[in-house]
Amino acid sequence: MSELAFRARPWRPWFHRYRPRPTTVARLVCFPHAGGGASYFRRWVDLTPAGVEVVAAQYPGHEDRFAEPPATDLAGLAQRYAEVLCHVGDDLPLVLLGHSLGAAVAYETARRLEAVGRSPALLVVSGRQAAEDPSRAVHLMSDDEVWADIAAAGGTHPEILASTEVRDAILPIVRADYRLSETYRREDGPLLQCPVLACSGNRDPDVDLNVLPGWGALTEGRFETAVLPGDHFFLTWQWHAVVDLVVRRLAEQMTGVPLWPSMP
Repeated sequence: MSELAFRARPWRPWFHRYRPRPTTVARLVCFPHAGGGASYFRRWVDLTPAGVEVVAAQYPGHEDRFAEPPATDLAGLAQRYAEVLCHVGDDLPLVLLGHSLGAAVAYETARRLEAVGRSPALLVVSGRQAAEDPSRAVHLMSDDEVWADIAAAGGTHPEILASTEVRDAILPIVRADYRLSETYRREDGPLLQCPVLACSGNRDPDVDLNVLPGWGALTEGRFETAVLPGDHFFLTWQWHAVVDLVVRRLAEQMTGVPLWPSMP
């Protein structure tokens, strides 16, 4: 994309921007799970205050980027997202929120933002017990085993799981995402300075709640955990509770700046 085109459409194709308003005082930047797209976060707009703009990452190969090859380098993917967030022309406070694969992408994006002095107001990591995910190798399994893993995680409608056409279309994308997630290794570098909130469902088979606090070792900022009812896709049902947590943390930091500003 040329510099002129980038200035005209700075968000696309990397992000979908929801509820752009002149009253925006903070931005919630969401990174989806393996196989997921920006649309997963579309309804979050319904619960966020008028002062909080929702922006959702769109990975290559997903939804309206279906024709593109999937990403193969998580650090490089995060670098591109950080560049876009740095070039949108404002300095609004950022909350980065990622689920599962998205937690690692959000974490790496936060690292790159801090490296250029653009520290997030908050990093929210969900459905992942650590930045790295070395214990799984689902991307090396057979198609049937990968599909069974998707079914076991919850969050996928039975009609989708039963559709051969859907399976053939999305299985290569999901496998590529699993590979991206499972082969990622954190490189040494400075600890984050921003606060971190680690969230999980209390029945998530992929998250050991005893080691979820390991995220706290990656930041010098405030760290806390939140365990909510649900499986790996607890976020699908508990998103209102997570949004409430995010808004409360933002309100604590932005004293005197209303998140519910009066509309002109």
